[in-house]
Amino acid sequence: MATFLYKLGRLAFRRRRYVALIWVALLALAGFGAASASTATSSSFSIPGTEAQRAFDLLEQRFPGGSADGATARVVFKAPDNEKMSDPANKAEVDKVIGELKSGSDQIASVSDPYTAGAVSKDGSTAYVSVSYKVNSMELTDGTRDALEDAGHAAQKSGMTVEIGGDALMVIPETGVTEIIGVAIAAIVLVITFGSLIAAGLPLLTALIGVGIGVSTITALANVLDLGSTTSTLAMMIGLAVGIDYALFIVSRYRAELADGREREDAAGRAVGTAGSAVVFAGLTVVIALVGLAVVNIPMLSKMGFAAAGTVAIAVLIALTLVPALLGFAGKRVLGRKARKAAGAPDKTEDKPNMGTRWARFVLRKPVWVLLVGVIGLGTVAVPVASLEMGLPDEGSQPTSTTQRRAYDLLSDGFGPGFNGPLMVVVDTADSSDGKTAAKQVTDEISGIKGVVAVTPAQFNKAGDTAMITVVPKDRPSSVDTENVVHAIRDAGKDIKSDTGAEVLVTGSTAMNIDFSQKMNDALLPYLALVVGLAFLLLMVVFRSVLVPLKAALGFLLSVVAALGAVVAVFQWGWLGSLFGVEQPGPIMSMMPIFMVGVVFGLAMDYEVFLVTRMREAYVHGEKPGQAIVTGFRHGARVVTAAAVIMMAVFAGFIGSSEQMVKMIGFSLAIAVFFDAFVVRMAIVPAVLALLGHRAWSLPRWLDRILPNVDVEGEGLREQLDETPGGETGGERELTRV
Repeated sequence: MATFLYKLGRLAFRRRRYVALIWVALLALAGFGAASASTATSSSFSIPGTEAQRAFDLLEQRFPGGSADGATARVVFKAPDNEKMSDPANKAEVDKVIGELKSGSDQIASVSDPYTAGAVSKDGSTAYVSVSYKVNSMELTDGTRDALEDAGHAAQKSGMTVEIGGDALMVIPETGVTEIIGVAIAAIVLVITFGSLIAAGLPLLTALIGVGIGVSTITALANVLDLGSTTSTLAMMIGLAVGIDYALFIVSRYRAELADGREREDAAGRAVGTAGSAVVFAGLTVVIALVGLAVVNIPMLSKMGFAAAGTVAIAVLIALTLVPALLGFAGKRVLGRKARKAAGAPDKTEDKPNMGTRWARFVLRKPVWVLLVGVIGLGTVAVPVASLEMGLPDEGSQPTSTTQRRAYDLLSDGFGPGFNGPLMVVVDTADSSDGKTAAKQVTDEISGIKGVVAVTPAQFNKAGDTAMITVVPKDRPSSVDTENVVHAIRDAGKDIKSDTGAEVLVTGSTAMNIDFSQKMNDALLPYLALVVGLAFLLLMVVFRSVLVPLKAALGFLLSVVAALGAVVAVFQWGWLGSLFGVEQPGPIMSMMPIFMVGVVFGLAMDYEVFLVTRMREAYVHGEKPGQAIVTGFRHGARVVTAAAVIMMAVFAGFIGSSEQMVKMIGFSLAIAVFFDAFVVRMAIVPAVLALLGHRAWSLPRWLDRILPNVDVEGEGLREQLDETPGGETGGERELTRV
């Protein structure tokens, strides 16, 4: 692989104009596709294999034209103090709002009257108007939303409190200025690392081109592939981080080859052949981890994984082709002014230990203490994982400054906490001899379940073979008590089916959230085992060792658990929540842990490969295990540190997003990179390798014969090129002809 990449790097360097033109053309093509594509609608949400999804599908089939996926809104009214909603003046204002809503848009399917629909609280202080739309929330026009928001303004002037809830007000989340700050921090780190604006600008430029192509392609295909708005944001987040890092490694190796006296074209080829091999492997691990999300069998999560994986693949291709092409345009200015002046002078910096060398020597002196401090520290941070609660956000998790949250609170105060998360019970009576009797039995059974405060009479479809029953639980939608109610209804449904033949299914947003969280819980450990097992096998091939991959996999697990602990402390417990913009602590989003595992796995393997391959290279060339660790840190610590800081800055930039899921994933990835890069790879890894000594690099002979040799370090390439500084060797001429 190293030989092929060497030739690819030299070809891209020589044909740099054509390579740059091709990538610019691809960017323009993707941009044109995004600009000409129709506005994306929201991604359809389905959970195959769950009871809630089966019930939803049954409703679509048995109640045609019901707009089950249409947007909804609730206009909530609260009367002034010492007044009732039934007072003539207040009732007149509500009737006026109903009239304005009905005439405000042709996208409205129905508007209910609270006085005839029983939507007035027992104390008479609160009432609500239910609004149903013919289309989903992403297809609502701005005029429709404006009509909804304006409808209650007149009522507010009369002294009533008017708030609006429901997904009709949901809009595509806006990206904040913090993402730009993250990129700016990355630029500063690159300038400090390279000491050259040209060298610092290359990774940024290539990463932005890669992200531009990836995100534009996602936007162009959003309607065709049913991609949600969050998909492009996550692809941008991961694409920026890996794009900058992969280019950073190539540029850094190129500068090192120039410092060794190589000609520029040869230096580009060697950089792609060595660092590029590690980029390919690291990118492959990220892609496999993201594509592996498909095993969870949640279409939305699978699409997010595929889209992000595609952006990572583009970042790898750009690092292998566009980066060496741009290095050809940059010339020796990529070295910076000081490095160019010292190019011909003897190198006196080799004898002066850098920070990485000094840290490695410290770890070698105190490996047990470093190991204990690292493991105990991460273990302490991981303690909150024991209290992990997973769920999907509802309007109760939104900031109190939003009208949706205020409407949620008004409904909770007026009708009870469970009113915001009603359950929909579907009774399939097609195989029952007496459907109405079966539905009546279901209603009676549910009414006697602890935690149920209201049950509506069954409503049958035109065919009379399916009934809907609305159940209002006592507690809020995300509570454990409400989850117990759902399970109790389902248990009662089993007995009813055996008695009457009618099938009882529970659905609705609350039940969907419960089923989704359960599916994520069930899939987390198998997916984690798949990822860790894959990490072990891949690293065994790369490092020709059993203990090094085992150590890497265990370190990855430690950093993931610690990161999850930090997420629970901030987003669920609310610790330092105000610092990270968490206004309302609550359950951790169900898909976040499994998505974080996939991404962090790939990033952890990045640092493992780039740092430890330098150590193995030194060990293979005859250095003792301890000295090999020092050599690896001398050459790799600075670059890995810069890469980690850049990734942290990019991910942390998304904490400012208005979308709760993006905010949480941005925080989790940033903190996971910190733990994995600076605690696991920089401290625990060298400490373990120091304690293992020669045993770390041993591999049974029978296993050595079975495993393929991928030559990530480019050792075979260097032997083929004779390792002669400067000039073109016979081996190089032979490779060029090939």
